[in-house]
Amino acid sequence: MDTSEIEKAKSHIIVEIIQYIPNAVLSKTIIKKTTGNITASSFDAGEELADKTSPFDNYIQIIDGTAEIIRKNPFGT
Repeated sequence: MDTSEIEKAKSHIIVEIIQYIPNAVLSKTIIKKTTGNITASSFDAGEELADKTSPFDNYIQIIDGTAEIIRKNPFGT
C-alpha cells in the first residue's frame, strides 16, 4: 500500500487517483493524519480487504461495481 499523500492544494478526480489491477487490491493514501487516514482502494472481482482493527471509523463509497461489506465486531459480541 502506498502511504504517501496525494498532492495538496490541487483538485483531484477520485477515479483518476487509483487504477484497477487484475487479480489485485490497490490502495492510495489521500490524507494521512494522526486523527485518521483517507484511502482510495480498487478491488478486482473476487478480491477482498484483509481483516484489520482500527481505532477510527470507516467510510466506504462504492464508485463503480458492487461489493459485499461485512462488519465484524472485534470483541465478538
